Amino acid sequence: MRFLGLIAAASLTLSGCAGYHVGPVKPTPMKEVTTIAVPAFTNMTLEPRLEVLMATALIKQLQQDGTYRITSEKDADAIAECTINRIDRTPARGIRNDAAKGTSADFYQTTEFTLNLSVALKVSSRTTGETLASRQFVGNSSFFVSGPNPRTANVNRDERQAIPQAAEDVATQITSFLSEGW
Repeated sequence: MRFLGLIAAASLTLSGCAGYHVGPVKPTPMKEVTTIAVPAFTNMTLEPRLEVLMATALIKQLQQDGTYRITSEKDADAIAECTINRIDRTPARGIRNDAAKGTSADFYQTTEFTLNLSVALKVSSRTTGETLASRQFVGNSSFFVSGPNPRTANVNRDERQAIPQAAEDVATQITSFLSEGW
């Protein structure tokens, strides 16, 4: 008798889940899109080859997510056009050197920077040209000044090594926006 009661309770519980399904839930403007093209980004910065790095990072993220299939522009339902607007580094952490250690004056040395990569996205329908989605994104990464002496370190080289991490962060944000709407 107890056994029959457990079976009845289990069947009632499981029957309530009949309308639930697992799978991608695209944002409303993107509901008809199954294929997407990602051309090289437009680069408004002075950083060379950043547009190809960003496009590659976005394609990898979209492929990993699996909501959309990547294809050429002539076969795509939508085209994701992106513009890299800015790349900034701001001091995040530093140390103060004082004159008592043999220098002629007090000064502040930055030992860690935050890198911000600003990207504008516009997704448009290939057939109608209608804008389906658009948004601004900022990817972040941080990097330390290399070398034992921050005054003689090559900060530009250290920054270039942090750019791929910021690009991946932007690509992850864009993929979430396109596949989940946020």
